[in-house]
Amino acid sequence: MSLPWWRWLASTDSLTARLIAAGEGRKFQVCLLRQSVGDVFADEAMALGIGRRRYAWRREVALCLDGTPWVVARSVAPLTQLRGQRLEALGERSLGSWLFQQPSLVRGPLEVSTQPPRFTHVETLWGRRSRFQHAGMLLLVQEYFLPAMADALALPSR
Repeated sequence: MSLPWWRWLASTDSLTARLIAAGEGRKFQVCLLRQSVGDVFADEAMALGIGRRRYAWRREVALCLDGTPWVVARSVAPLTQLRGQRLEALGERSLGSWLFQQPSLVRGPLEVSTQPPRFTHVETLWGRRSRFQHAGMLLLVQEYFLPAMADALALPSR
């Protein structure tokens, strides 16, 4: 992995803030692709420590600059742990804008992958995921970096 990609994938700060800064004046937008309640993929259930058939809140978005998706993301939280957090009300606001304001936030280790996301059919270069804990709630955030981002920032393909 090249150093420029490593800096993106290993960062533990807000991806939203990093994208806005890298966009150098481009308009940042969160495009809500899907939000629903349902079961999760087996690896997501394992990462969250829940049963495979347990219902969870699921949110899928594209993070865009000037209307071009740079990142697609999927967030998953067990329904039993939401405790009035009202994440479904985020709409087209960034999850990171809420998440990184929580004083008790704890982020787990990052996992990096070259596997494409299963929730959408787009070409991706790299993916990462990590668990967040806040006030007794677990949240799995998975982010996949798209070729348009690499092209705009002149990052190597891999």
